[in-house]
Amino acid sequence: MPLALLALAVGAFGIGTTEFVMMGLLPDVAADLHVSLPTAGHLVSAYALGVVVGAPLLAAVTARTSRRTVLISLMVLFVAGNALSAFAPGYDSLLAARFLSGLPHGAFFGVGAVVATTMVAPERKARSVSLMFLGLTVANIVGVPVATLMGQHLGWRATFLGVSAIGLAAIAALAALIPHDHAPAPVTGLRGELAALRSLPVWLALGTTVAGFGALFSAYSYVTPMLTDAAGFADGSVTLLLALFGVGATIGNLLGGRLADVSLRGTLFGGLTALAAVLALFPLLMSAGWSAALAVVLLGVAAFVTGSPLQLMVMEKASAAPSLASSANQAAFNLANAGGAWIGGLALAAGFGVTSPALAGAALAVLGLGVAAAAYGVDRGRTPGRGRLVAAHVPHEELAPAE
Repeated sequence: MPLALLALAVGAFGIGTTEFVMMGLLPDVAADLHVSLPTAGHLVSAYALGVVVGAPLLAAVTARTSRRTVLISLMVLFVAGNALSAFAPGYDSLLAARFLSGLPHGAFFGVGAVVATTMVAPERKARSVSLMFLGLTVANIVGVPVATLMGQHLGWRATFLGVSAIGLAAIAALAALIPHDHAPAPVTGLRGELAALRSLPVWLALGTTVAGFGALFSAYSYVTPMLTDAAGFADGSVTLLLALFGVGATIGNLLGGRLADVSLRGTLFGGLTALAAVLALFPLLMSAGWSAALAVVLLGVAAFVTGSPLQLMVMEKASAAPSLASSANQAAFNLANAGGAWIGGLALAAGFGVTSPALAGAALAVLGLGVAAAAYGVDRGRTPGRGRLVAAHVPHEELAPAE
């Protein structure tokens, strides 16, 4: 695997840290800016909205720009957003800065996935994407806990200054390690990129992402009350248990990358089936401490096994112009975050019990399987006799720098 993937992973580490650290800093931010906790929670939504808006928009407007230049520019925007967050004088300005911080998120992962796959042989495409996503999963193990502790002891503004420093390191790594000849300006332009989104298989792939990761967030958004109220853990133990989720996500991400290089469709179906099974068993697993801890790890493994296959499936279906579709898949991840949390909340509000969001998530995973099966049927209908989906190979001659 090329060393350039490390640069993408560093950027992903910074993005993953700033995305999830706000959850742990909300009480400190609310107290410092004299707003209520629910009002402070809008800072999380502002970032997610930035991802959804920025992912397709920035990928579209940079469609004819060198992907290396795009990646560096997106990370510059990331640093600016986090620096403005650190120096925000009030709540409204922090809200705007968080929206700005979220804008480059989806486009970075979308364009980065395209760049990662052009730097490796066809049989290693999924692993290259999983190594980029490794930065995101490791952020949940190391970056978020460390950044949260920094915010609690040095103030929440110090956290965003620290994240900005990670972004500067990512810029240096991208400039030094991403070769020009692996990031040409695409010949398709904006019109070709937009044409990719008119494809039914692309929308089915995006729908699988929304349903599959909506299943994860339906349960994960309410995992803390499950662990404390159902499994009996003390509040102070939850941080460690959430780090176990990060460990499981890292394992699932690496495993999914390797398996998807063998069978992309098989890995996707297997991961969604495993996710449905784990979530269906959550009420039982939350009955004891050891099994609850195991459930958190298994949830991370089962959910993130599907990450690389989903990203590659979208890219394969839009192989002539993959950047916009790949970035749109990141917007789909964040829609899954919001939608899954909402559906899990409906289950709680209906009085079905503290573990009911996991059962709602299991139903969403089954829905994801159905959408994936529909995509498979469309794929076979368009290419008779094709039993396995593989990522499209970008010929070597297409990797030459654009004149």
